[in-house]
Amino acid sequence: MALEIERKFLLRNDSWRRSARGRKYRQGYITAGSGVTVRVRTVEEQGFLTIKGKSSGAARAEYEYLIPVKDAREMLSTLCSGPLIEKTRYLVEYGGFTWEIDEFAGENQGLLVAEIELESEEQDFPRPPWLGREVTGDDRYFNASLVRNPYRNWGSKTA
Repeated sequence: MALEIERKFLLRNDSWRRSARGRKYRQGYITAGSGVTVRVRTVEEQGFLTIKGKSSGAARAEYEYLIPVKDAREMLSTLCSGPLIEKTRYLVEYGGFTWEIDEFAGENQGLLVAEIELESEEQDFPRPPWLGREVTGDDRYFNASLVRNPYRNWGSKTA
């Protein structure tokens, strides 16, 4: 079984931008209920179909498949509930690890989340100086949740 172990954090400042490179993402969800999600995503000129299982701590099953970008774009416009997730994903190297920093646009403008993928939930990693509060267990920060309750609708911004 493919297993994804990731931890999510908010950001303390923008100093990470000095070494970042970004790519545009659009994604939507065909289904996102009872802990299982089916996601369609485009990354620049590539398409992906991803199935994710229910989270258990920082881990969950994940299966991802490359699909024709034309099919992905069609699924995004016809099968996915809105709003779609629009973001730029930046890759930042720090302490031998690659961080993914998502800067959201559209309905989730203003939200920035850093993610790190690990080999185990107990794995230690160096904390970059720009890293803020951990939000791994907070469902509001799941991309599938941001479709149902976009960041712009959050009354009191806790990010």
